[in-house]
Amino acid sequence: MNILERITQTKTAEVQAKKSLVSSSILEQSPLYNRSTFSVAQALKNSSSGIIAEHKRRSPSKAVINQSHQLLNVINAYQENGATAISVLTDTNYFGGSLEDLFLARSAASIPLLRKDFVIDPYQITEAKAFGADFILLIASILDKAQIQEFTAFAHELNLEVLLEVHGLEELEASYIEDIDVVGVNNRNLKTFEVDLKTSFDIAKALDPNKVKISESGLSDTQSIKNLKKAGYNGFLIGETLMKTDKPGQTLKQLIEQS
Repeated sequence: MNILERITQTKTAEVQAKKSLVSSSILEQSPLYNRSTFSVAQALKNSSSGIIAEHKRRSPSKAVINQSHQLLNVINAYQENGATAISVLTDTNYFGGSLEDLFLARSAASIPLLRKDFVIDPYQITEAKAFGADFILLIASILDKAQIQEFTAFAHELNLEVLLEVHGLEELEASYIEDIDVVGVNNRNLKTFEVDLKTSFDIAKALDPNKVKISESGLSDTQSIKNLKKAGYNGFLIGETLMKTDKPGQTLKQLIEQS
């Protein structure tokens, strides 16, 4: 069993347990459930940097990245230093995040927030709305096309946008639907966790030039960002490069200024 299969198995059990304790109707009573959401697709189109800055404490590939940063300090620093949007890891078992992180981030952020998790059930989309997200992540390698269509339609009913993450041309062809708001190309193979930026360059040629698209993972230098902009990318999801530093906000500012 590879890492992604293990994560998905754990997530399935976790979601079933949560559904038995807290119903969707209770989630719908959240004070954030009826808030107006921000459009990440529009924000990326209007941004010169397009950086989605991520709050991530740890990962299966790198173990601990940074456990010392206070979440609200990071969120404020990202926003003050030019982030187009912010990604918040909400998986606990493998990434050390939580829905409470998303809830707190929403209290400070006035830009789009991504609930970054392994979505396998519409219940998690309801959670995302209840805890303050503006858009959700759908990972093509753990969902079939019918699920992607179903989850996207449901997210749109809740005024949430959808980031579809693919890891290769085969996944793109098997999972792409026009209703997706943003296509994300993850340079990290989620089965082996190896990173190769060539993935983004290869897939760029196959993507609709009018579709909002971002590159994810392994983006640690400004030249790579410049080259990916030339290839047609509107944005870049960057987490570890920022989180492993003492001052994530300042690191973000430098990346934006230099790219």
